[in-house]
Amino acid sequence: MPGFLTLLDAAFGLLAAVLLKKFASRKAAPLPPGPRKLPLIGNLLDMPTEQEWFTFTEWGKKWGDIVSVSVFGQQMIILNSAEVAIDMLDKKSSIYSDRPVMQMGGELVGWKNTLVLTPYGDRLRNYRRLFHQCIGSPASMSEFHPVEEKETHRFLKNVLARPEHLADHVRRTAGAIILRISHGYEVQEDKDPFVTLADEATEQFSLSTAPGGFLVNLIPALRHVPAWVPGAGFKKTAASWAKTLAMMADGPHEWVKEQMNLGTAEASFTSRLLGEASDLTPEREHNIKWSAASLYSGGADTTVAAIYAFFLAMALHPDVMRKAQEEIDVVVGSNRLPNFSDRDALPYINAIVLEVLRWHTVTPTGVPHRVTEDNIHNGYLIPKDTGMSHDPKVYSDPFNFKPERFLGPQPEQDPTVMCFGFGRRICPGRVLADASLFISCAMSLAVFEVTKFVKDGVTNTPTPEQTTGTISHPKPFMCTIRPRSTKAEQLIKSEEPYIVWE
Repeated sequence: MPGFLTLLDAAFGLLAAVLLKKFASRKAAPLPPGPRKLPLIGNLLDMPTEQEWFTFTEWGKKWGDIVSVSVFGQQMIILNSAEVAIDMLDKKSSIYSDRPVMQMGGELVGWKNTLVLTPYGDRLRNYRRLFHQCIGSPASMSEFHPVEEKETHRFLKNVLARPEHLADHVRRTAGAIILRISHGYEVQEDKDPFVTLADEATEQFSLSTAPGGFLVNLIPALRHVPAWVPGAGFKKTAASWAKTLAMMADGPHEWVKEQMNLGTAEASFTSRLLGEASDLTPEREHNIKWSAASLYSGGADTTVAAIYAFFLAMALHPDVMRKAQEEIDVVVGSNRLPNFSDRDALPYINAIVLEVLRWHTVTPTGVPHRVTEDNIHNGYLIPKDTGMSHDPKVYSDPFNFKPERFLGPQPEQDPTVMCFGFGRRICPGRVLADASLFISCAMSLAVFEVTKFVKDGVTNTPTPEQTTGTISHPKPFMCTIRPRSTKAEQLIKSEEPYIVWE
């Protein structure tokens, strides 16, 4: 018995030392300021359930660039400054590149298999390596420029025929480009099943990963509540959404395998990787399938939001549209459509691309990072496992659409350092997204006039508003889209729009 007590005393002594050390370190370096925490539940009642970024911005104004909140002991740090985000997530990326466990979207629905929620480690590095081989640089992406140009020309034809369905055309074109690159699949003209699945799945991702969208994301223990318990309807929702995600990943992948067996598969991200694998292990096929699904799901929805925002900006800012069209008329002329070979000679169009990315933030709250060890930043403790583009200190008149801010001898900060993520979690599809946005802007401006919608003499001025979710779209708006001229209409209808003709 004395020996047992000695051992027990030693264990308690060691535990006390660990707790004292942890307490002392946290006392020496306090948590960042934030809203007052209640006993036990912390800031549960403060957490917004929609358009979280407005609340987070207000907290930033009150408590500074680094704000801390907690829910049932789970610490969250909210960054309201691009400078701070770069200092932490870029410069300290070795410890800030993990992802927190997201119960609804990641665990219950299954998005943890995709790149966006994959924990930092070997699988993430494998995904990123596969992406880099295909679309990780302008040189590798250039192979797919003809696909981008062809599908965007088809987009112009669809808008000309049915301009009132702009949002549908944008979504179809983004899906068509991504699916050709990821799986070599040419989408059907109307309601393609794979595009529809991607739309449904990415909307569900956005809702299931929003910070305040589901209580189980804030209280992980709720994951174990049986589905029949009142209030546990999220379990049924998760099961339904998991089926959608599985079909989105499996359908195109199996289609490529079938085409390869028939000898008719087009060159694509998936067919190349499957063809290169002499020994296709289950793990390697898992990586190929889910990295392709990451490309296909992640790229389509974010690109849709950006291109739709571009049309909203043109309707609201005719002076910007006129200036862009003057540049295109001088550089390209009116006898052909712009293409990627014109890009270096179109600085104002490139500035519009940057301003669209800054003005409409596609992922306004970002996807949370998790720090893997306690860290002191600016005198504040950032605890282990803790999970900007309108900053007036960075951008003058930040809510106004001004492409000129990125031109001249002293341009403002490039927004791509923020909108595509930070550090080792930076979006590997950013080159593809940039290319898609550029060619859509350039071709559309070359042939269309975008104006406010007028009915019975009354002008409808759209209000820039965003939907709730991790991926945020402009809310539906009305505008008028017409060809700039008879020649522009002929160019849209032409089967050879890149050939100079009279």
